[in-house]
Amino acid sequence: MAEFGISAGHFVAVVWDSSSPVEALKDLVDKLQVLTGHEGRVSVENINQLLQSAHKESSFDFILSGVIPGSTTLHSVDILAEMARILRPGGCLFLKEPVETAVVNNSKVKTASKLCSALTLSGLVEVKELQQEPLSPEEKQSVQEHLGYQSDSLLSVQITGKKPDFEVGSSSQLKLSISKKSSSVKPALDPAAAKLWTLSANDMEDESMDLIDSDELLDPEDLKKPDPASLRAAPCGEGKKRKACKNCATWAMLSAVPAAPTWGCQPSDLGSRCC
Repeated sequence: MAEFGISAGHFVAVVWDSSSPVEALKDLVDKLQVLTGHEGRVSVENINQLLQSAHKESSFDFILSGVIPGSTTLHSVDILAEMARILRPGGCLFLKEPVETAVVNNSKVKTASKLCSALTLSGLVEVKELQQEPLSPEEKQSVQEHLGYQSDSLLSVQITGKKPDFEVGSSSQLKLSISKKSSSVKPALDPAAAKLWTLSANDMEDESMDLIDSDELLDPEDLKKPDPASLRAAPCGEGKKRKACKNCATWAMLSAVPAAPTWGCQPSDLGSRCC
């Protein structure tokens, strides 16, 4: 048990499934109880009931799953996420699982790299393989009986992962080394510049102030009232060259008559309205 790093006072969860031999499970639990002592605790959970066990988050320092000799446990994404949730910050997960050495489509058995990726996606860090070894004859038979899977390219892999030293959703204040500028010291202001760019009501009565009369900016021509006739637009067709205004239906009718080249657009004569 030295490879797990479990000692007195630790809270440990042992996860088993139907492939776990009963005697081997009992032997493992007895050894763990000796290591943890009276101050620690060893909990035994079936993997199919783990999601319904309703453990509080950050309940265990260590979780051991599939490590019982003879076990061929598969870990789903939901199970790994639940294990990461009930681990304490800084706690470790040790698991053992049969893996494929080659990529097989639609296989329920993962490769070692996919299993490591699943642990990382569950929120664990420092995920690494500890050991790979061929399956024993008993384990191959267990894979066939409990998983309904048969392959000659299976290996047994042991992987560990650590929960970060903080709980999911926790927050912490960042210490940023940003120097604060003193707001008490203000830059000196040139009195001449301040007087140049400020104008008060008293300055309006100061004789020394040279102000411009707005009426002097207008020429005499600007003050004359324009002739109303000059504001009217020129009639349609009037000018050097006869030209119809836009969308003039009357002009289109007249342009089709070749015998009247001197006609203009005369709405009053034709009884229609130009434009």
